[in-house]
Amino acid sequence: MLRQSKSDRTLKENLLLASSTAVVSGITNVVGMVAFLAFTSNITGHVANLAKHIVEQNFAEIIVFLIWLFMFFAGAFLSSFIVRSLEDKSYYRAHSIPVIIEIVILLFVAIYGHHFYEETQTEREIVIAAILFSMGLQNSLVSIVSGGLIKSSHLTGLFTDLGGDISDWLHPKSKKTVVVRDKIFIRLTVLGFYFLGGIIGGYFFNLYEFAIFYFIPVILLTILYYDVSNIALHKLTRKFSRKNAKIKTT
Repeated sequence: MLRQSKSDRTLKENLLLASSTAVVSGITNVVGMVAFLAFTSNITGHVANLAKHIVEQNFAEIIVFLIWLFMFFAGAFLSSFIVRSLEDKSYYRAHSIPVIIEIVILLFVAIYGHHFYEETQTEREIVIAAILFSMGLQNSLVSIVSGGLIKSSHLTGLFTDLGGDISDWLHPKSKKTVVVRDKIFIRLTVLGFYFLGGIIGGYFFNLYEFAIFYFIPVILLTILYYDVSNIALHKLTRKFSRKNAKIKTT
């Protein structure tokens, strides 16, 4: 899922990446809305709120929203910087490090929220900033890995692209190519799993509150393990094959 470059990726790899990261975004955004009444997987709403507070001259809120926007930007910047720095050495290492950082941040949110969170305004602002940073990491990584094909949380852009792709597929002057079909599959997958993640996040937050954030790193760890498991299985198979060959020769 993370070992291939954007030009060598298969439909299966893109669908797995799209579904897993869309679930993470869906859970995160709905939990953010329920817990904090704030978007935590995208910044569209924050930009609108920032403009509103500028008009109303709420300077404290302006600073908070600027910090939140910067945190998302900083996450995207860091993710892209890591990938560009390491992709010539190992695609898996370049793509996995941002995911590892995201796991650490979301584990911090889970532990702090589950054991220490006292619902103060300062805590709320810090936790939202941390989640936005992690989502910036994820969104940038997924976009780079897929060559801009997968947008795990930007549903406005997703619906725009999906409308264009379906129009292209159905138009009598257009050829129904595999490329367009695969794009439609991937965009529908993101939409479906984002919605599924939203349902999971809303339902289980009502039951377990911040403990739901322990579930998100499990999904991300599965993404990391997917590629490693194939390598481990290949090495294990080779090891047993060599042992069997030695036994036969003796």
